[in-house]
Amino acid sequence: MSDVNKVVLAYSGGLDTSVILKWLQDTYQCEVVTFTADLGQGEELEPARQKALKFGIKPENIFIDDLREEFVRDFVFPMFRANTVYEGEYLLGTSIARPLIAKRQIEIARATGADAVSHGATGKGNDQVRFELGYYALMPGVKVIAPWREWDLLSREKLLAYAEKAGIPIEMKHKQGGSPYSMDANLLHISFEGRHLENPAAEAEEDMWRWTVSPEAAPDAAEYVDLEFEKGDLVAINGTRMKAHELLARLNELGGKHGIGRLDLVENRYVGMKSRGCYETPGGTILLRAHRAIESITLDREVAHLKDDLMPRYASMIYNGYWWSPERQALQALIDHTQQTVNGWVRIKLYKGNVIVTGRDSKTDSLFDPTIATFEDDAGAYNQKDAHGFIRLNALRMRIAANAKAKRG
Repeated sequence: MSDVNKVVLAYSGGLDTSVILKWLQDTYQCEVVTFTADLGQGEELEPARQKALKFGIKPENIFIDDLREEFVRDFVFPMFRANTVYEGEYLLGTSIARPLIAKRQIEIARATGADAVSHGATGKGNDQVRFELGYYALMPGVKVIAPWREWDLLSREKLLAYAEKAGIPIEMKHKQGGSPYSMDANLLHISFEGRHLENPAAEAEEDMWRWTVSPEAAPDAAEYVDLEFEKGDLVAINGTRMKAHELLARLNELGGKHGIGRLDLVENRYVGMKSRGCYETPGGTILLRAHRAIESITLDREVAHLKDDLMPRYASMIYNGYWWSPERQALQALIDHTQQTVNGWVRIKLYKGNVIVTGRDSKTDSLFDPTIATFEDDAGAYNQKDAHGFIRLNALRMRIAANAKAKRG
Protein backbone atom coordinates (compact mmCIF):
# COMPACT_ATOMS: atom_id res chain seq x y z
CA MET A 1 0.00 0.00 0.00
CA SER A 2 1.41 3.40 -0.97
CA ASP A 3 2.27 5.90 1.76
CA VAL A 4 1.29 8.74 -0.60
CA ASN A 5 -2.27 10.05 -0.40
CA LYS A 6 -2.14 12.89 -2.89
CA VAL A 7 0.58 14.06 -5.28
CA VAL A 8 0.93 17.28 -7.29
CA LEU A 9 2.41 16.55 -10.71
CA ALA A 10 4.11 19.19 -12.84
CA TYR A 11 2.12 18.34 -15.95
CA SER A 12 2.65 19.67 -19.46
CA GLY A 13 0.24 17.33 -21.19
CA GLY A 14 3.08 16.07 -23.37
CA LEU A 15 4.31 12.53 -23.77
CA ASP A 16 6.56 12.28 -20.71
CA THR A 17 4.20 13.74 -18.14
CA SER A 18 1.18 11.94 -19.59
CA VAL A 19 3.00 8.65 -19.10
CA ILE A 20 3.99 9.77 -15.60
CA LEU A 21 0.37 10.61 -14.72
CA LYS A 22 -0.77 7.11 -15.68
CA TRP A 23 2.23 5.55 -13.96
CA LEU A 24 1.53 7.43 -10.71
CA GLN A 25 -2.04 6.18 -10.72
CA ASP A 26 -0.97 2.60 -11.34
CA THR A 27 2.09 2.50 -9.08
CA TYR A 28 1.12 4.67 -6.12
CA GLN A 29 -2.66 4.31 -6.41
CA CYS A 30 -3.02 7.84 -5.04
CA GLU A 31 -5.01 10.92 -5.94
CA VAL A 32 -3.23 13.03 -8.55
CA VAL A 33 -3.36 16.82 -8.88
CA THR A 34 -2.04 18.22 -12.15
CA PHE A 35 -0.34 21.60 -12.43
CA THR A 36 0.36 23.16 -15.81
CA ALA A 37 2.29 26.44 -15.92
CA ASP A 38 1.81 28.98 -18.68
CA LEU A 39 5.27 30.50 -18.97
CA GLY A 40 4.70 31.79 -22.47
CA GLN A 41 5.65 28.60 -24.27
CA GLY A 42 3.28 29.58 -27.06
CA GLU A 43 1.19 26.44 -26.94
CA GLU A 44 -2.50 25.95 -26.25
CA LEU A 45 -2.73 24.65 -22.69
CA GLU A 46 -6.38 23.67 -22.56
CA PRO A 47 -5.61 20.28 -24.16
CA ALA A 48 -3.68 19.50 -20.97
CA ARG A 49 -6.93 19.90 -19.05
CA GLN A 50 -8.77 17.59 -21.43
CA LYS A 51 -6.02 14.97 -21.20
CA ALA A 52 -6.08 15.14 -17.40
CA LEU A 53 -9.85 14.70 -17.38
CA LYS A 54 -9.47 11.69 -19.68
CA PHE A 55 -7.24 10.08 -17.06
CA GLY A 56 -9.88 10.61 -14.38
CA ILE A 57 -8.42 13.67 -12.69
CA LYS A 58 -11.09 15.60 -10.81
CA PRO A 59 -11.79 19.07 -12.31
CA GLU A 60 -10.94 20.72 -8.98
CA ASN A 61 -7.56 18.97 -9.08
CA ILE A 62 -6.53 20.46 -12.42
CA PHE A 63 -4.53 23.70 -12.19
CA ILE A 64 -3.53 25.69 -15.29
CA ASP A 65 -1.93 28.95 -14.17
CA ASP A 66 -0.81 31.95 -16.19
CA LEU A 67 2.59 32.74 -14.65
CA ARG A 68 4.02 34.78 -17.53
CA GLU A 69 4.21 38.12 -15.73
CA GLU A 70 5.58 36.66 -12.51
CA PHE A 71 8.12 34.67 -14.50
CA VAL A 72 9.58 37.66 -16.32
CA ARG A 73 9.16 40.23 -13.54
CA ASP A 74 10.39 38.17 -10.58
CA PHE A 75 12.79 35.69 -12.17
CA VAL A 76 14.02 36.69 -15.65
CA PHE A 77 14.52 40.40 -14.97
CA PRO A 78 16.36 39.88 -11.64
CA MET A 79 18.67 37.42 -13.40
CA PHE A 80 19.39 39.86 -16.22
CA ARG A 81 20.24 42.62 -13.75
CA ALA A 82 23.36 40.51 -13.14
CA ASN A 83 24.05 40.06 -16.89
CA THR A 84 23.92 36.35 -16.21
CA VAL A 85 25.57 33.95 -18.65
CA TYR A 86 26.56 30.35 -17.87
CA GLU A 87 29.84 29.06 -19.31
CA GLY A 88 30.18 32.16 -21.45
CA GLU A 89 27.16 31.51 -23.69
CA TYR A 90 24.01 30.05 -22.12
CA LEU A 91 21.34 32.52 -20.99
CA LEU A 92 19.73 29.98 -18.62
CA GLY A 93 16.29 29.91 -20.19
CA THR A 94 15.39 26.49 -18.78
CA SER A 95 17.18 26.93 -15.47
CA ILE A 96 15.38 30.14 -14.47
CA ALA A 97 11.91 28.67 -15.05
CA ARG A 98 12.34 25.78 -12.62
CA PRO A 99 12.26 27.70 -9.32
CA LEU A 100 8.95 29.32 -10.25
CA ILE A 101 7.39 25.99 -11.21
CA ALA A 102 8.61 24.49 -7.93
CA LYS A 103 7.22 27.45 -5.98
CA ARG A 104 3.77 27.19 -7.51
CA GLN A 105 3.75 23.41 -7.18
CA ILE A 106 4.40 23.67 -3.45
CA GLU A 107 1.70 26.35 -3.11
CA ILE A 108 -0.78 23.98 -4.76
CA ALA A 109 0.36 21.10 -2.56
CA ARG A 110 -0.38 23.17 0.53
CA ALA A 111 -3.73 24.36 -0.83
CA THR A 112 -4.91 20.86 -1.75
CA GLY A 113 -3.46 19.01 1.23
CA ALA A 114 -1.08 16.97 -0.92
CA ASP A 115 1.80 15.20 0.78
CA ALA A 116 3.92 14.63 -2.33
CA VAL A 117 5.07 16.31 -5.54
CA SER A 118 6.32 14.79 -8.78
CA HIS A 119 8.19 15.96 -11.86
CA GLY A 120 9.22 14.58 -15.24
CA ALA A 121 12.94 15.35 -15.11
CA THR A 122 15.25 12.48 -15.97
CA GLY A 123 17.90 11.08 -13.68
CA LYS A 124 20.56 12.24 -16.14
CA GLY A 125 19.52 15.88 -16.18
CA ASN A 126 19.84 19.10 -14.24
CA ASP A 127 16.12 19.73 -13.80
CA GLN A 128 15.68 17.02 -11.18
CA VAL A 129 18.12 18.96 -8.99
CA ARG A 130 16.52 22.33 -9.68
CA PHE A 131 12.99 21.13 -8.94
CA GLU A 132 13.86 19.19 -5.84
CA LEU A 133 16.11 21.79 -4.24
CA GLY A 134 13.19 24.19 -4.67
CA TYR A 135 10.71 21.73 -3.16
CA TYR A 136 12.82 21.09 -0.09
CA ALA A 137 13.66 24.77 0.41
CA LEU A 138 9.96 25.68 0.38
CA MET A 139 8.41 22.58 2.02
CA PRO A 140 11.14 20.63 3.85
CA GLY A 141 9.02 17.59 4.69
CA VAL A 142 7.47 16.99 1.27
CA LYS A 143 7.86 13.60 -0.42
CA VAL A 144 9.32 13.80 -3.91
CA ILE A 145 8.47 11.22 -6.58
CA ALA A 146 10.91 11.19 -9.50
CA PRO A 147 9.61 8.48 -11.89
CA TRP A 148 12.71 8.49 -14.08
CA ARG A 149 14.70 7.31 -11.04
CA GLU A 150 12.20 4.57 -10.25
CA TRP A 151 10.82 3.03 -13.45
CA ASP A 152 12.48 1.07 -16.25
CA LEU A 153 11.27 3.26 -19.12
CA LEU A 154 14.75 4.66 -19.61
CA SER A 155 14.64 5.52 -23.32
CA ARG A 156 12.39 7.49 -25.62
CA GLU A 157 11.52 4.31 -27.49
CA LYS A 158 10.33 2.51 -24.34
CA LEU A 159 8.33 5.59 -23.39
CA LEU A 160 6.64 5.63 -26.78
CA ALA A 161 5.79 1.94 -26.49
CA TYR A 162 4.30 2.43 -23.01
CA ALA A 163 2.27 5.40 -24.22
CA GLU A 164 0.90 3.47 -27.17
CA LYS A 165 -0.11 0.56 -24.94
CA ALA A 166 -1.82 2.91 -22.47
CA GLY A 167 -3.67 4.76 -25.23
CA ILE A 168 -1.83 8.02 -24.68
CA PRO A 169 -1.86 10.29 -27.80
CA ILE A 170 1.60 10.83 -29.26
CA GLU A 171 2.46 13.98 -31.22
CA MET A 172 5.47 13.81 -33.55
CA LYS A 173 5.63 10.07 -32.89
CA HIS A 174 8.44 9.64 -35.36
CA LYS A 175 10.35 12.09 -37.49
CA GLN A 176 12.66 10.65 -40.15
CA GLY A 177 12.60 7.36 -38.27
CA GLY A 178 13.74 8.72 -34.88
CA SER A 179 12.30 9.88 -31.61
CA PRO A 180 11.07 13.48 -31.18
CA TYR A 181 13.41 16.15 -29.92
CA SER A 182 13.23 16.85 -26.22
CA MET A 183 12.05 20.47 -26.19
CA ASP A 184 11.40 23.02 -23.47
CA ALA A 185 9.94 26.46 -24.12
CA ASN A 186 9.02 29.56 -22.16
CA LEU A 187 9.04 33.30 -22.80
CA LEU A 188 12.81 33.45 -22.49
CA HIS A 189 13.82 30.60 -24.79
CA ILE A 190 13.16 27.30 -26.49
CA SER A 191 15.62 24.42 -26.19
CA PHE A 192 16.22 21.30 -28.25
CA GLU A 193 18.01 18.13 -27.14
CA GLY A 194 18.30 14.52 -28.23
CA ARG A 195 17.99 12.66 -31.52
CA HIS A 196 20.16 14.23 -34.27
CA LEU A 197 21.78 16.56 -31.72
CA GLU A 198 23.34 13.71 -29.73
CA ASN A 199 26.17 13.78 -32.28
CA PRO A 200 28.06 16.99 -31.36
CA ALA A 201 29.75 16.99 -34.78
CA ALA A 202 26.45 17.19 -36.67
CA GLU A 203 25.02 20.57 -37.64
CA ALA A 204 21.50 21.21 -36.36
CA GLU A 205 18.82 20.80 -39.00
CA GLU A 206 17.47 24.10 -40.24
CA ASP A 207 13.85 22.98 -39.91
CA MET A 208 14.40 22.35 -36.19
CA TRP A 209 14.47 26.06 -35.32
CA ARG A 210 11.08 27.49 -34.31
CA TRP A 211 11.45 31.13 -33.25
CA THR A 212 14.18 32.55 -35.47
CA VAL A 213 14.87 32.81 -39.15
CA SER A 214 18.41 31.99 -40.22
CA PRO A 215 20.64 35.07 -40.34
CA GLU A 216 21.03 34.51 -44.08
CA ALA A 217 17.26 34.78 -44.54
CA ALA A 218 16.85 37.80 -42.25
CA PRO A 219 15.81 41.17 -43.77
CA ASP A 220 18.44 43.04 -45.73
CA ALA A 221 17.47 46.29 -43.99
CA ALA A 222 18.59 46.92 -40.40
CA GLU A 223 16.00 47.87 -37.77
CA TYR A 224 16.64 50.40 -35.00
CA VAL A 225 14.98 49.95 -31.62
CA ASP A 226 15.03 52.16 -28.50
CA LEU A 227 14.93 50.41 -25.12
CA GLU A 228 14.26 52.27 -21.86
CA PHE A 229 15.49 51.04 -18.48
CA GLU A 230 14.55 51.90 -14.90
CA LYS A 231 16.59 50.47 -12.01
CA GLY A 232 18.08 47.89 -14.33
CA ASP A 233 14.79 46.60 -15.76
CA LEU A 234 13.41 47.13 -19.24
CA VAL A 235 10.23 49.23 -19.03
CA ALA A 236 9.56 50.46 -22.58
CA ILE A 237 10.28 49.68 -26.24
CA ASN A 238 10.25 52.58 -28.71
CA GLY A 239 8.54 54.75 -26.09
CA THR A 240 5.73 52.30 -25.36
CA ARG A 241 5.54 51.04 -21.78
CA MET A 242 4.30 47.48 -21.33
CA LYS A 243 4.11 44.74 -18.75
CA ALA A 244 7.28 42.73 -18.24
CA HIS A 245 6.10 39.65 -20.14
CA GLU A 246 4.81 41.80 -23.03
CA LEU A 247 8.20 43.48 -23.33
CA LEU A 248 10.04 40.18 -23.54
CA ALA A 249 7.52 38.81 -26.03
CA ARG A 250 8.06 41.87 -28.24
CA LEU A 251 11.84 41.47 -28.08
CA ASN A 252 11.40 37.84 -29.11
CA GLU A 253 9.46 38.94 -32.17
CA LEU A 254 12.09 41.50 -33.12
CA GLY A 255 15.00 39.15 -32.52
CA GLY A 256 13.39 36.22 -34.27
CA LYS A 257 12.69 38.34 -37.35
CA HIS A 258 16.37 39.29 -37.60
CA GLY A 259 17.86 35.84 -36.88
CA ILE A 260 19.12 36.74 -33.42
CA GLY A 261 19.67 34.40 -30.50
CA ARG A 262 20.56 30.97 -31.88
CA LEU A 263 23.03 28.94 -29.84
CA ASP A 264 24.55 25.48 -30.31
CA LEU A 265 26.18 24.52 -27.02
CA VAL A 266 27.92 21.61 -25.33
CA GLU A 267 27.45 22.34 -21.64
CA ASN A 268 28.71 20.77 -18.45
CA ARG A 269 25.73 19.39 -16.59
CA TYR A 270 25.48 19.48 -12.83
CA VAL A 271 25.39 15.67 -12.71
CA GLY A 272 28.83 15.47 -14.33
CA MET A 273 28.28 14.70 -18.01
CA LYS A 274 28.60 16.89 -21.07
CA SER A 275 25.40 17.51 -23.02
CA ARG A 276 24.74 19.13 -26.38
CA GLY A 277 21.72 21.36 -26.78
CA CYS A 278 20.49 24.04 -29.15
CA TYR A 279 18.73 27.14 -27.90
CA GLU A 280 16.80 30.10 -29.30
CA THR A 281 16.84 33.15 -27.02
CA PRO A 282 16.15 36.13 -29.28
CA GLY A 283 14.69 38.54 -26.71
CA GLY A 284 17.18 37.62 -24.01
CA THR A 285 20.12 38.17 -26.36
CA ILE A 286 18.89 41.68 -27.13
CA LEU A 287 18.13 42.42 -23.48
CA LEU A 288 21.57 41.32 -22.27
CA ARG A 289 23.38 43.50 -24.82
CA ALA A 290 21.23 46.54 -24.09
CA HIS A 291 21.47 46.16 -20.33
CA ARG A 292 25.25 46.07 -20.43
CA ALA A 293 25.16 49.18 -22.61
CA ILE A 294 23.12 51.23 -20.15
CA GLU A 295 25.30 49.99 -17.28
CA SER A 296 28.38 51.16 -19.16
CA ILE A 297 27.46 54.80 -18.53
CA THR A 298 25.65 54.50 -15.18
CA LEU A 299 27.77 52.12 -13.08
CA ASP A 300 30.98 53.01 -11.26
CA ARG A 301 33.98 51.20 -12.74
CA GLU A 302 34.75 49.06 -9.68
CA VAL A 303 31.08 48.25 -9.09
CA ALA A 304 30.80 47.09 -12.71
CA HIS A 305 33.95 44.98 -12.36
CA LEU A 306 32.71 43.51 -9.09
CA LYS A 307 29.47 42.49 -10.82
CA ASP A 308 31.48 40.85 -13.59
CA ASP A 309 33.53 38.96 -11.00
CA LEU A 310 30.42 37.71 -9.21
CA MET A 311 28.35 36.88 -12.29
CA PRO A 312 29.82 33.40 -13.00
CA ARG A 313 29.13 32.41 -9.39
CA TYR A 314 25.59 33.76 -9.64
CA ALA A 315 25.05 31.93 -12.95
CA SER A 316 26.20 28.66 -11.41
CA MET A 317 23.76 29.12 -8.53
CA ILE A 318 20.87 29.37 -10.98
CA TYR A 319 22.12 26.61 -13.26
CA ASN A 320 22.63 24.27 -10.32
CA GLY A 321 19.22 24.94 -8.74
CA TYR A 322 20.10 27.24 -5.86
CA TRP A 323 17.63 30.04 -6.61
CA TRP A 324 16.02 29.69 -3.18
CA SER A 325 19.35 29.44 -1.34
CA PRO A 326 20.45 32.11 1.16
CA GLU A 327 23.61 32.83 -0.83
CA ARG A 328 21.65 33.57 -4.04
CA GLN A 329 19.26 35.82 -2.17
CA ALA A 330 22.13 37.66 -0.50
CA LEU A 331 23.89 38.15 -3.83
CA GLN A 332 20.62 39.31 -5.41
CA ALA A 333 20.32 42.02 -2.76
CA LEU A 334 23.78 43.30 -3.70
CA ILE A 335 23.02 43.17 -7.43
CA ASP A 336 19.72 44.99 -6.98
CA HIS A 337 21.48 47.69 -4.94
CA THR A 338 23.82 48.37 -7.86
CA GLN A 339 20.87 48.83 -10.20
CA GLN A 340 19.37 51.89 -8.48
CA THR A 341 21.22 54.19 -10.89
CA VAL A 342 20.80 52.04 -14.01
CA ASN A 343 18.29 54.33 -15.67
CA GLY A 344 18.18 55.61 -19.24
CA TRP A 345 17.81 54.49 -22.83
CA VAL A 346 19.76 52.39 -25.32
CA ARG A 347 19.42 52.40 -29.10
CA ILE A 348 20.22 49.13 -30.83
CA LYS A 349 20.47 48.06 -34.45
CA LEU A 350 19.24 44.58 -35.37
CA TYR A 351 20.79 43.13 -38.48
CA LYS A 352 21.21 39.53 -39.67
CA GLY A 353 21.88 37.86 -36.33
CA ASN A 354 23.65 40.87 -34.79
CA VAL A 355 22.66 43.18 -31.94
CA ILE A 356 24.64 46.41 -32.35
CA VAL A 357 24.49 49.24 -29.82
CA THR A 358 24.43 52.60 -31.58
CA GLY A 359 23.65 54.96 -28.69
CA ARG A 360 22.90 55.23 -24.98
CA ASP A 361 22.14 58.01 -22.52
CA SER A 362 20.89 58.69 -19.01
CA LYS A 363 19.56 62.11 -18.12
CA THR A 364 19.92 61.61 -14.37
CA ASP A 365 22.58 58.96 -13.72
CA SER A 366 25.21 59.09 -16.47
CA LEU A 367 28.81 59.04 -15.24
CA PHE A 368 30.11 59.89 -18.69
CA ASP A 369 31.55 63.43 -18.60
CA PRO A 370 32.31 64.70 -22.13
CA THR A 371 34.32 67.63 -20.78
CA ILE A 372 36.79 65.13 -19.29
CA ALA A 373 36.67 62.39 -21.94
CA THR A 374 37.15 64.72 -24.93
CA PHE A 375 40.23 64.54 -27.15
CA GLU A 376 39.89 68.26 -27.74
CA ASP A 377 40.83 71.08 -25.36
CA ASP A 378 39.22 70.21 -22.01
CA ALA A 379 39.89 73.66 -20.50
CA GLY A 380 41.73 72.13 -17.57
CA ALA A 381 39.07 69.59 -16.58
CA TYR A 382 41.71 66.85 -16.56
CA ASN A 383 45.39 67.33 -15.70
CA GLN A 384 47.35 64.92 -17.82
CA LYS A 385 50.45 65.39 -15.66
CA ASP A 386 48.67 63.48 -12.88
CA ALA A 387 49.24 60.28 -14.86
CA HIS A 388 53.03 60.47 -14.31
CA GLY A 389 52.95 59.79 -10.58
CA PHE A 390 50.16 57.25 -10.93
CA ILE A 391 52.15 55.23 -13.45
CA ARG A 392 55.41 55.35 -11.45
CA LEU A 393 53.67 54.22 -8.26
CA ASN A 394 51.99 51.31 -10.02
CA ALA A 395 55.29 50.35 -11.68
CA LEU A 396 57.27 50.48 -8.44
CA ARG A 397 56.90 46.80 -7.48
CA MET A 398 57.82 45.68 -11.00
CA ARG A 399 60.90 47.94 -11.04
CA ILE A 400 62.02 46.53 -7.68
CA ALA A 401 61.55 42.96 -8.91
CA ALA A 402 63.44 43.71 -12.15
CA ASN A 403 66.38 45.25 -10.20
CA ALA A 404 66.51 42.21 -7.87
CA LYS A 405 66.49 39.85 -10.87
CA ALA A 406 69.35 41.82 -12.46
CA LYS A 407 71.44 41.52 -9.27
CA ARG A 408 70.97 37.76 -9.26
CA GLY A 409 72.44 37.71 -12.74
